[in-house]
Amino acid sequence: MNTNSFQLRHIGPSKKEQEIMLSAIKVDSLEQLINETVPDNIRLKNDLDLDPAMSEYEYLAHIKELSEKNKVFKSYIGLGYHEAIVPSVIQRNILENPGWYTAYTPYQAEIAQGRLEALLNYQTMICDLTGMELANASLLDEGTAAAEAMALLFDVRERDKKKIEASKFFVSEEILPQTLSVLLTRSAPIGIELVVGNHENFDFSDDFFGAILQYPGKHGQIFDYTDFVAKANANNIKVAVAADILSLVKLKAPAEFGVDVVVGTSQRFGIPLGYGGPHAAFFATKEAYKRSIPGRIIGVTKDRDGNRALRMALQTREQHIKREKATSNICTAQVLLAVMAGMYAVFHGKEGIQYIADAVHNKTKLLADYLEKSGFKQLNTSYFDTLLVEIDCLKIRPIAESHKVNFNYINENLLSISINEATTQQDLMTLFTIFGQLKKQPNTAEAEGKGDFHQILTQESFSANFEVISENLKRNTPFLENAVFNTYHSETDMMRYIKKLERKDLALNHSMISLGSCTMKLNAASEMLPLSNPQWGNIHPFVPLNQAEGYQIVLKKLEHQLNIITGFAGTSLQPNSGAQGEFAGLMTIRAYHQANGNEHRDICIIPASAHGTNPASAVMAGMKVVVTKTDEKGNIDVEDLRAKAIEHSANLAALMVTYPSTHGVFESAIQEITQIIHDHGGQVYMDGANMNAQVGLTNPATIGADVCHLNLHKTFAIPHGGGGPGVGPICVAPQLVPFLPTNPMIATGGEQAITAISAAPWGSALVCLISYGYIKMLGFSGITNATKNAILNANYIKVRLQGHYDTLYTGEKGRAAHEMIIDCRDFKQNGIEVVDIAKRLMDYGFHAPTVSFPVAGTMMIEPTESESLSELDRFCDAMISIRKEIDAANKEDENNPLKNAPHTQSMLTSDEWNLPYSRKQAAFPLDYIAENKFWPTVRRVDDAYGDRNLICSCNPIEDYV
Repeated sequence: MNTNSFQLRHIGPSKKEQEIMLSAIKVDSLEQLINETVPDNIRLKNDLDLDPAMSEYEYLAHIKELSEKNKVFKSYIGLGYHEAIVPSVIQRNILENPGWYTAYTPYQAEIAQGRLEALLNYQTMICDLTGMELANASLLDEGTAAAEAMALLFDVRERDKKKIEASKFFVSEEILPQTLSVLLTRSAPIGIELVVGNHENFDFSDDFFGAILQYPGKHGQIFDYTDFVAKANANNIKVAVAADILSLVKLKAPAEFGVDVVVGTSQRFGIPLGYGGPHAAFFATKEAYKRSIPGRIIGVTKDRDGNRALRMALQTREQHIKREKATSNICTAQVLLAVMAGMYAVFHGKEGIQYIADAVHNKTKLLADYLEKSGFKQLNTSYFDTLLVEIDCLKIRPIAESHKVNFNYINENLLSISINEATTQQDLMTLFTIFGQLKKQPNTAEAEGKGDFHQILTQESFSANFEVISENLKRNTPFLENAVFNTYHSETDMMRYIKKLERKDLALNHSMISLGSCTMKLNAASEMLPLSNPQWGNIHPFVPLNQAEGYQIVLKKLEHQLNIITGFAGTSLQPNSGAQGEFAGLMTIRAYHQANGNEHRDICIIPASAHGTNPASAVMAGMKVVVTKTDEKGNIDVEDLRAKAIEHSANLAALMVTYPSTHGVFESAIQEITQIIHDHGGQVYMDGANMNAQVGLTNPATIGADVCHLNLHKTFAIPHGGGGPGVGPICVAPQLVPFLPTNPMIATGGEQAITAISAAPWGSALVCLISYGYIKMLGFSGITNATKNAILNANYIKVRLQGHYDTLYTGEKGRAAHEMIIDCRDFKQNGIEVVDIAKRLMDYGFHAPTVSFPVAGTMMIEPTESESLSELDRFCDAMISIRKEIDAANKEDENNPLKNAPHTQSMLTSDEWNLPYSRKQAAFPLDYIAENKFWPTVRRVDDAYGDRNLICSCNPIEDYV
């Protein structure tokens, strides 16, 4: 046995275990099972042309060698990205800790109280700094958060009869260039006209419903927006502000201007640059817009015993409920990064954050004073951390690069310099040296190369002892005054606080998380380790390409790997989530039709069983949704689809199809379905949510698709991180390659590229290293065997649960794909709902499978290839034990283990026990549980109470009673 094989470590069942499972399934071989599961007409005829598998040792040496091809300069480029110092206690205990990075989105609140508290801290921090009433638990990046602000303001027009027809949105020319590009992408399909201009000349006409401003401006100038916002409010124009989070420590909170939404990125609160991401964006608004806010909001409620508890509030998955009526398709946040940013504020506290902001501002003023006294013209009259300098850029650039320094070169005569937390005194001296070689006044020459920093400052009389922020723009409101931000400042205290929260969360390092459609597979340590390497972490997304050679090799190779796996011709890594990938894929289809003179093609056919993000994405891409039926076996009704395609033939744009289906079945008619769409002039978009069952066996090109997105945070091993980061690249057929998205700072995509989908050229580039490593270490054989074992594990669970739970849908030969749906609807006759099973699983040490999606009253189970036979058996034993408890339940008496679940340690250790079953049955119903008991820290949460009494910051609940 080759113990150096990564495949051996990644795939859970050993050869011997596979034989036991195959025997239980009643097949002679794994290949027989695959033949009975995947239709023969779509099977790949040849092996995928991927590099041979590397061992973990070889891969780590390889990725280190590639990292050394990156040139880590000191980047003062700014534009929304700044080098930040990641506190080691946060890096080691959160970023590098599977207890945090392998947790799932906190839909099961009782076993996610730690993450929920960390996110509540984040929301509190954002509300404090922006001055707004309500913040969500992060969005994907600043550019897309700005687009969500635009969409929210467009949506709430309906409340104002005077603005119901208004369709213009004003964008200040001070907006970040990548944000403008994303706004262009998102505005056009839904009928918003962008007007870019100088906010000081804006006419406030009735045609406008909203506006967005940058604070400070893109090159550092601080503007007083008081008059602008007052005039906008007087004209019923809603205003959003994109704000720099660290500057808000020094500057008046945007809420004080009277704005409606504040967005930005929390990257500079302790998150690596990572060549563009992942970075948690913030979104804060007024409580009046709580029903329109995109993404997830963490709220305070109480549990069954009346104790304080947290959960996701309001329209947490609004796109799944509203479908084509949803205003946003967001399904992934940036939870892991939001947790880190919130913990940065906890660790530093108010005084620490104040110190950091003051230090950045003072160093900026020192540099400004040096430049002025050296004869350079600095154009910003008011600034926080960014200077705008008139200079011969053709002369200064080679000098700067020889000192390993990057500036933002705006044109031949103008550059900007953004100082950051990591700028040291020695770095300032390097900047003095660079400009000293071009300085216009000789009186500072003596200081060159002399003495230490303080001596030179003294000799030259450089000073930060002057004000550049006017009194009326200085912050005068409190922030970070809550106890959580003023308690954990020693590393010992911080380490213990992080651990306290971690213990409240069930993650993959405790047990299997068998969520259908979410693929919670192993996130191997060797895939994760490179993320901590500063050679990957400290690269600004807008550096010249020759400074990111290592990244370019990895990203191009990953694109090539994904092209081979999908059978397609081109890939864009830009989308930061699966839902964003859906939108990107549909936008390339839209551009393709427009290029062919078919602007009228705007009908998108979507099966009734599709993910809720599909119709939401289609509407965002300017398409009209037509829903087709599914048959009694859960498959697409081919004749209904054919009829709809014929009916809409002249205007058909696309079909959105998930394969294998959302019901966990390989539909044998898939090639007929895609051909029908092509015959009527449409393109086929395949949702890649279930790619885990395709890799190496079939692919989107073979089934007849034209574009797909891939969830790298599912199939390709990027961890879920408690609800993000995600990456959702799109892969496309040759005719769509020209339309892949670009970026205004660094060109990407095709010759007829659409504008940006997200802010950074390659999206969340840092975590793409994980998927690159996953494919490198598995090779063709490994990724194919991973798929086969995912199918094996699902079918083994199906057989083990037979007679206890009915499987709702199967393929033509009775097999499940990589996931299966069990029917729990009949248990209502015993008074048991599917949610009761989900809560009871917590007592058995498991996170519930996907509940009531895609069919209400069911559970969708996906074990992944990473789980061993012993873990599968533990899960099945738990489900069978629960089934016996269901049979014993009585509709007339809700006092049973399922209705009372989960049972907390507090309950079990109480002096009183008045329940009609034993403490042992409550907490230790099976023997294995005693070896590794997970204790939920709250009883069942009261969602309705939390929505009626919306509290989304970490003030004590008594304050609101």
